[in-house]
Amino acid sequence: MITVVIASYKYGHLAAHCIESLLSQTKQPERILFVDDGIADCNHLPALYPEIEYIFRPTNLGTVDNFQDTLSRVETEYVLFIGADNWLRSDAIELLSDATADIVTYDIVVTGELKEEMLARVPGQTHPQFGNLYWDRQNQHHGSMMYRTTLGKEIGYKKRFEDGFHPQEDWNLWDKMLEKGATVASLKQGLLYYRRHRENYLKYDPEILPFLAG
Repeated sequence: MITVVIASYKYGHLAAHCIESLLSQTKQPERILFVDDGIADCNHLPALYPEIEYIFRPTNLGTVDNFQDTLSRVETEYVLFIGADNWLRSDAIELLSDATADIVTYDIVVTGELKEEMLARVPGQTHPQFGNLYWDRQNQHHGSMMYRTTLGKEIGYKKRFEDGFHPQEDWNLWDKMLEKGATVASLKQGLLYYRRHRENYLKYDPEILPFLAG
């Protein structure tokens, strides 16, 4: 019982690729929920993919509030958020469906025109693989980890860094779930293709970078 949330912010030109990766899974998620956070560049998708659910926000909520509101709408046992510019390997949901832990994490394949930026962002954590970069995330969080919905709702996507601008998103969620004794399982598989491109090339202040590398 997994809900996959596809989150889009200026990714209307890439979103179909992400949707196709979910509709072509060897095992379908219980629910696919697509949310466009106030950009209105995804209005063409319902006609192409009527089998999934959509939220088209009239104004931009920002990452934290957008994720928090969307999480409140999930009712399945597990939930997984994925950026609309990324995609899942075709057997990802099938492999994740066998998990019983509170959190399930897995490795990432970094691809795209700016993939080399990851070598500086997380030094020593990636290695070349078939033209991409393989990012080992064993027992480590990332934005598309799968987690138990009730536990996620208890904590929520709420906290920001002290600068008040950069959201902690999954970092706070991960830390607080562990504090509550959440069990963790890791799959030694590169299930998420993380596309690095101009639209998501975020620049963080130096004091925040150590949090991102963890």
